[in-house]
Amino acid sequence: MAAIIEVKYFNSFVLRKTVDASGDPVWNGSNGDNTMPVAEGNNGAVVNSNGLYPKNWYIEEARIRGGFNNTDVGYGARAYLVEEEPNASVRINAMIYSGIFNSTTGINNTNVFSVGDDITKALDPSNGSIQKLYAQDNNLIIFQENKVSQSLIDKDAIYSAEGGAITTSGKLVIGQNKSYVGNFGISKNPESFAFYGRRIYFTDKDRNAVMRLSQDGLTEISNYGMVDFFRDEFATLDNSAFGKGKAYGAFDIYTKQYTLSLQQNSSNPAATFKTLSFDETVKGWTSFYTYKPYFSTSLKNFYYTFNSGAMYVHNSAAVPRAQFYGVNYKASIKFIFNPNVSAQKNFQTINYEGDNGWQVDSIVSDLTGAGGPNLVTSTVDFNTLYTQDGGNATVTNPVLANTPAVWSYNQGSYDSLGNQYPARLTPPIKNAGFSRMENKYKAVIQNNSTVAPGEIIWGNSISGIKGYFATVTMSTDNVTNIGGMKELFAVSSEYVESSY
Repeated sequence: MAAIIEVKYFNSFVLRKTVDASGDPVWNGSNGDNTMPVAEGNNGAVVNSNGLYPKNWYIEEARIRGGFNNTDVGYGARAYLVEEEPNASVRINAMIYSGIFNSTTGINNTNVFSVGDDITKALDPSNGSIQKLYAQDNNLIIFQENKVSQSLIDKDAIYSAEGGAITTSGKLVIGQNKSYVGNFGISKNPESFAFYGRRIYFTDKDRNAVMRLSQDGLTEISNYGMVDFFRDEFATLDNSAFGKGKAYGAFDIYTKQYTLSLQQNSSNPAATFKTLSFDETVKGWTSFYTYKPYFSTSLKNFYYTFNSGAMYVHNSAAVPRAQFYGVNYKASIKFIFNPNVSAQKNFQTINYEGDNGWQVDSIVSDLTGAGGPNLVTSTVDFNTLYTQDGGNATVTNPVLANTPAVWSYNQGSYDSLGNQYPARLTPPIKNAGFSRMENKYKAVIQNNSTVAPGEIIWGNSISGIKGYFATVTMSTDNVTNIGGMKELFAVSSEYVESSY
């Protein structure tokens, strides 16, 4: 037979909730129940069929600890420390460690900081604040604003007369500290930190440097052909009007590259970003990217980034190439033709080996000429008297006006009826851009520059462009195998020497 036994609680508390007509919690100071009248605080809330207010309730709570006839109650075990002079201090260059946690025995002393033991470790304050800690093997890598150092964990180092270190066990949790050679730190950009194996990557914005920490110490990898770029970008990363920018770093486990995204503060309406990658196999910065991540990480063979609250996986076969965050982009590459650097040349053709679907966006030579007197103002003008050659492919079909410098093989295909790819073409098919010969794509460069002072043959009346070097930009077109792979192996140009 069932029975109801009343359980008595001492020092119990009544927890109560009432709501108004909009459903927002209110409290009117009474101990009533959900049958209380409207005038007591429900502000006209609609009752249910039983005449009750279903969103209102109260319960007894007896879990808060108290004793019989006690004048006060306790909240259970709490971590606290009583000092005669409880003065707080902030030390930006120091570390402190707690007691241990032992999962086997259930001992958890992570909330214990014994004032009787030496549990702090201070670093040189002249190197700035500690921005990042990283445990590597049995050591602790410490990143300050202006220095990177290593602290031994549970061991000490004894140095011989020859300077060699002998590691011994020690009682200190944080042992001796040893700084790496080189006055580099992580500035105030701990978000740039990334690691792979024994290599650690980070930025030092204050010194215009991107760094790698490995077994050979600190290496300035921004020196690999990108000194000027990082100097200029780091200088504009922070803005006094809009605040600090970010340097998000991550290691792409799929491509085995360190990816770095330099982003100005997003509150700036004119904020810019630059995302690029570093490859150890070539010891250089291999590519710029058109995506802007807010966080990046690698997990189980894949590289992930986050944007606008969503997570994206990169290098997926289910997504078209050069598509980032649902937007399709064109892959492009810029390079310089500069053979026989001291010779003035006339670049006549452009050729490439690779897949169909590449076009030339621009072909431009170096600036030539010298500043001289302006005939109008009789002053020296060093701008208007400089000239520059530019070129494009010979266009033989008036339908193909306003083209890129050189059409791709497909995009520049047309017939005598005026039809252009991808429309159905009637042989014979002609090419206004690249033509194909023995699986090599080739196009003649026609000069489209304006007349320059002193030219014997003027501007676009000649073929080829003149200069010491030519800057060429190539990109994928919009019609050939969109989203598919388009490889580019080699690019060349036939030229004749103009003068030496």
